[in-house]
Amino acid sequence: MFLLFPGQGSQKPGMAKDLAAAFPAAADVFARADAALGAPLSTLCFEGPAEELTLTHNAQPALLAHGAAVWAVVKDKLSAKAQGAAGHSLGEFSAYHAAGALPLEDALRLVRRRGELMYETGVQVPGAMAAILGELQRPIEEICGEASAKGVCVPANYNNTEQIVISGEVAAVEAAMELAKAAGAKRAMRLPVSGAFHSPLMEPAQAGLGEALQAAQWRDPNMPVWSNVTAEAVGDAATARDLLLKQLTSPVRWVEVVRNVAARFPSTTFVEMGPGAVLSGLVKRLAPDCRTMTCGTVSEVESLMGMKAEG
Repeated sequence: MFLLFPGQGSQKPGMAKDLAAAFPAAADVFARADAALGAPLSTLCFEGPAEELTLTHNAQPALLAHGAAVWAVVKDKLSAKAQGAAGHSLGEFSAYHAAGALPLEDALRLVRRRGELMYETGVQVPGAMAAILGELQRPIEEICGEASAKGVCVPANYNNTEQIVISGEVAAVEAAMELAKAAGAKRAMRLPVSGAFHSPLMEPAQAGLGEALQAAQWRDPNMPVWSNVTAEAVGDAATARDLLLKQLTSPVRWVEVVRNVAARFPSTTFVEMGPGAVLSGLVKRLAPDCRTMTCGTVSEVESLMGMKAEG
């Protein structure tokens, strides 16, 4: 079993509400989250409103809390079966928490600060992100390079072979969208984000994030966590901190992460811990021989733990 933790965009009002009502361990995670942040994160997750939940500094701790709540419920029974973990962007912090490298309160405060810094940087240095869908007749790196005549433009998320997100200055991203369409993209669409994440435009946030990473109480992870930056396993806290800082301005190499994990554990089951099934869908395309499961609701938890089968 290999754990996956979703990133920003998977949040939605009502997330984890049934978990907290059904499992004391999940309720405890949200009570601790509210206390750690000094704000009612649980109410925002369970009730919304969506506009507030979607704000970067709220969505990031909300997603971490949901993943942590699921893991708190299942870990005693399933931790021995976990071969490793990975998360998409923000989800990588959730993965380190599940691997015992970050205490819950530290992890929540850290991603809250990360979200604040990313939002503030997006206001100070306006940028854009866009999803490029479909098979391209030329490399996305070449397209971004040509568009960079109008400003910064880089690949930000390699989600699957026909879904790449680009990031950078508005004019350059818009130019790259047109170039991508000319190169055969089925669609090129702007994303509703507050900044040019995973691009050099996020550099002003690095100093603050570096301080927050150092302030957290880290331990070496008790299982390998695959890095978005290198697409390789990380086994120590110092490397984890370094790569999480680099992740802010580096592309998410999700295609390589999934394929590397599938090559290492060809018979593993990828389990998505949190709301939705975005990562499970990507795995089905990238590693079709591997099984996937989602684990974000009470029924999914029960299915994963075999409770129903046991009566």
